[in-house]
Amino acid sequence: MQEQTIELAELSGDCARCFGLCCVALPFAASTDFALDKPAGKPCPNLRGDHRCGIHTKLRTEGFTGCTVYDCFGAGQKVAQVTFGGRDWRTGSGEHARRMFDAFPVVRQLHELLWYLTEALTLPAARPVHADLSRMRERTEALTRGTPEELTALDVPGHRQEVNELLLRTSDLVRAGHGGRGRKKNRRGADLMGARLKGADLRGASLRGAYLIAADLTGADLRGADMIGADLRDADLTDADLTDAFFLTQPQLNAARGSAGTRLPGSVSRPVHWTAGL
Repeated sequence: MQEQTIELAELSGDCARCFGLCCVALPFAASTDFALDKPAGKPCPNLRGDHRCGIHTKLRTEGFTGCTVYDCFGAGQKVAQVTFGGRDWRTGSGEHARRMFDAFPVVRQLHELLWYLTEALTLPAARPVHADLSRMRERTEALTRGTPEELTALDVPGHRQEVNELLLRTSDLVRAGHGGRGRKKNRRGADLMGARLKGADLRGASLRGAYLIAADLTGADLRGADMIGADLRDADLTDADLTDAFFLTQPQLNAARGSAGTRLPGSVSRPVHWTAGL
């Protein structure tokens, strides 16, 4: 169990070992999440020469909320230090930078899958599929170590589908051990935007890909719920219980609202802005 916990901790961004790839490779459009337009491959104007953000402590007040909810799942340092051997995108030709920027989003998707597979291996109820999960995890990890050309040629949707089949089996096993009305309800992909779910019994519910944008989940019981892909932007999780909700990622929580009374699984951290009034 301890080994898996350490691996989960490694599947998060380490900006000190990256070259600000998310600030350069990815595009963003002026919106409530970003204060300006930026095309893919162009450095954000806030990115300094040392690859650090010049407004990191003021991102929310400066209109860059989208940056505060993003996590590369450790793909940034993998691409920077492994795929390209520590060679900065600022050095060499434009072709070198382009190859790095093309590889980064592919590895990011693979690392997100690694997060789910690694977490699944920590769930005792999923023991019947642990062997299959372990093999898939090793296979996915091997893919992340491909050359830039192998990465950009990879059929990521096809691989994601194979992983998802295992994660669905995992979900069924884990949710079967939870009571509550939610366990029998499949809310996969449900449109629950702005829904009034205050105090709702969602124990063991499947909320895979559910749209919970701005939903009121105050005091809701989400223990044992499958949260993979659930859109929690601006959802109110004040005093909600997500103690052993699974497949819940840090970016999902960062996009939501919560409080000191929100109970969380050990795989994620309480967002600073929940208690900082930002």
